[in-house]
This record gives sequence, structure tokens and C-alpha cells, in this order.
Amino acid sequence: MTDAPPLEWPTVAAIQTAHRELSQLVRETPSWQWQGHRLAARVPADKTVHLKLELFQHTGSFKPRGALMVMRSLTQDQLARGVTAVSAGNHAMAVAFAARSLGTHAKVAMPGTANPARVQACRDLGAEVVLLPDIAQAFVEAERLQRDEGRSFVHPFEGPLTALGTATLGYEFLRQTGQLDALFVPIGGGGLAAGVACAVKQLQPRCRVYGVEPRGADSMHRSFAAGSPQKIPGVATIADSLGAPYALPYSYALCRRFIDELVAVDDLELCRAMVLLFADMKLAVEPAGAATTAAMLQTIERLPGKRIGLIVCGANVDPDTFARCLQQGRDGIV
Repeated sequence: MTDAPPLEWPTVAAIQTAHRELSQLVRETPSWQWQGHRLAARVPADKTVHLKLELFQHTGSFKPRGALMVMRSLTQDQLARGVTAVSAGNHAMAVAFAARSLGTHAKVAMPGTANPARVQACRDLGAEVVLLPDIAQAFVEAERLQRDEGRSFVHPFEGPLTALGTATLGYEFLRQTGQLDALFVPIGGGGLAAGVACAVKQLQPRCRVYGVEPRGADSMHRSFAAGSPQKIPGVATIADSLGAPYALPYSYALCRRFIDELVAVDDLELCRAMVLLFADMKLAVEPAGAATTAAMLQTIERLPGKRIGLIVCGANVDPDTFARCLQQGRDGIV
């Protein structure tokens, strides 16, 4: 762990309380030991791999944990005015789900490039969707909705309550699997990694935590190198739900404090990992959901200990995109 300036992070007691509070709103997703002959050909026999299957969460990703923690803190007056969010998919779906669960209304700003299946899922969950030409204009629209309609903004990854929500995922995984020697968690903006790493390093300090980014969206790599949150010039990865254009102070600080090492994976590695998860475990994941598998395969020869944990963060991928990724990644896997 790298030293960082003092900051407040979720305590174990706070994480346990949050886990209890969310238990009626989110699923306790399963943990499986990965057993398959294709994995066995790539991982030493003395190591076991455990998957945290958060792809089975409501809306198909981990996102409801953070969205619900944030929105549960709103007053009745704030809930009555509704919420807004900016997202290309997973976060918008989670905010729509959380709004329906808490009896409020969501109006989400999405770029026109968002996958149509995700846009429709938001509408099916009761949200009003406003499509904008790009993500920058989507943020402008969300600001307008806050100002003109009095809606509360639910950030996709930044803030203590978001980290507290995602920390419940790390806590839950360790309750299910016991001691881990290494754990891999994806990084987009950093909200998932911040919370999970915070929980894991407090509960199991010897567990080495690896944060995983796509090479085409490496804002956290650049931030670690610079010693402060950084922006990237653009996002270029098939893992669109990990495509945050910048890091922000709170999630960056927690990642800096609790993550031991960052790993970068390219699109071909993501596709190959998707093939492996589908062939061995029959899991149809989005590219982001395969990031931790890709990182584990890249680093397997130097991983400490015997018990490895992977966060499988989501599965919101349409059939055509999934088929294209499998076609790109299947050579040498099956």
C-alpha cells in the first residue's frame, strides 16, 4: 500500500452496517470457485480462483450498491424532486432501478452513442432518458436538470457514500470465500475499486489488491504516476463501462491508499478473457466483466499465495457485441 494524505474512509463497522441496510434492496450475489480444464491449462495447480459474480446483481452490474447508498441519504423533499445522472449505461440503469426502489423518479442524460439495449433498459426501469450528442453535453444537461428541476445528481463513481456502497461487495466476497491472497477489481472511475479495496485491506491486510484498467482508459495509471487525479485525452476501449475520462479526488485517494498494484489490459486480452469465462464457466459477461480475468492471466506467474479472487462486475452486453468479442478472442482459447 502506498502512503497518502490522511482521509476518512469507510470503517469495517460502517461497511457492515451498510451491508445490512442494503440487504433488502440488493442481491447477495454468489461466489463460485472456478473449475474448468481451460483455466487449469493456464493457472498452476496449487492455485484456486474464486469469482464474485456481481453480474447477477439487479440491473446486471455492481452499480446499484453505490447508487442506493447515495439516494438513501436524500431527504423526502429531495426524493420528491427526483434524481439525475450521466452514464452510457450501467450507472444510468442502476439509478433508474434505485429510483424505482425508493419511490422517486430518475431523468438520466446519456450520450447518443450509448448501446440501444442499455437505453431501453433504463426506460423499462422507469427512467426518462435524454439523449445528447456526446458525454460532455450529457453532463451539461445533468447540470441543467439539477438547476431547473431541482433534481439531485447521483455521481457515477465519486464520493464517500458511493465507496461505502461498493465496499459492501468486498465485505460480502470475503464472508463467502474466507482468506484470499490476491484480489483483482476493475477500475473505471475508481468507485468500485476504492470501496472494494478499502474493505479487503482492512479485513485481510495480507491480501494483495490489484486494480485493473483498460489500456485505452488509463486515468488511474496516469493519476498514480502523477500523484494526483488526472484526465485522459480520450477513451479508446471496448470496455465502455470502464471508460471514465478522468479520476476524481476521493476515489483516487482511496485507490492510492488501498490498492497495491495497477494492471493494464488491452482489448484483445479482454476478448480472450470473455471467451474463457464463457467456455469454462458459461458466463456471458461484458468486456468490463472480463477485465479481472484478463489481468490475472497476465500476472499469474508472479501472484502471491494460492487463493485468488476476481470481481466479475457486470454483464450488460448485447448479443451482437458479445458475438464480435468472442470472434476476436477465440483463437487459442477453445
